[in-house]
Amino acid sequence: MDPVIRLEEITRVFDTGDVQVHALRGVSLQVSPGDCLAIMGASGSGKSTLMNILGCLDRPSSGSYHLVGEDVARLSRNQLAQIRNRTIGFVFQNFNLLARTSALENVELPLLYRGVSARDRRRLAASALERVGLADRMHHGPSQLSGGQQQRVAIARALVGSPSVILADEPTGNLDSKTSVEIMQFFRGLVDDTGVTLVLVTHEPDIAAWADRMVEMKDGLIVRDRLRDQGTSPSEVTA
Repeated sequence: MDPVIRLEEITRVFDTGDVQVHALRGVSLQVSPGDCLAIMGASGSGKSTLMNILGCLDRPSSGSYHLVGEDVARLSRNQLAQIRNRTIGFVFQNFNLLARTSALENVELPLLYRGVSARDRRRLAASALERVGLADRMHHGPSQLSGGQQQRVAIARALVGSPSVILADEPTGNLDSKTSVEIMQFFRGLVDDTGVTLVLVTHEPDIAAWADRMVEMKDGLIVRDRLRDQGTSPSEVTA
């Protein structure tokens, strides 16, 4: 199968005035449909910059990025927004839910940007919340939900548009260990059951261990790319 993500010699340079910061120094990476990939690295390693480029939130300084076969570096700002909304679901560490909006309305948001009718938005959002086990919480606001429930709302929002790729940026960073395991179990089941591609950024080895493939970054480069041993459970994987 053709890769859903293909990066070739990606660089990203930030000009701070007096100094140029080379956040990415020639990153090449291929991710196939249905892959579950964890990107690891210390602060400043380039993993967040890479995630922003993967999510079409930033452009590389050089190199090429093909997402589901499209050369996104050539797309206009509006075209980038369209492919982002159509192809990618985002899950963030801080959930990024609208505080005064119900779970159902939060999940509807990506469909609103697509111009989906109100009736269909509500039906699809309710189905996504049911899928993450929150059918009985859809009319609750974020303040009425636990951290784990808020993250499930965020996952439902990422899923509602049937994306090809889910990008999860430190999705368990604000959760306790028990809830983190529950969220990763859900992600793992989602990949196994639907074939969606999951790219996960984390600095926690026990979270990365849920992925099938682990990529380690340092100083803007990929320094390690390995597969988890088949038949090994996440609890048995060490950094």
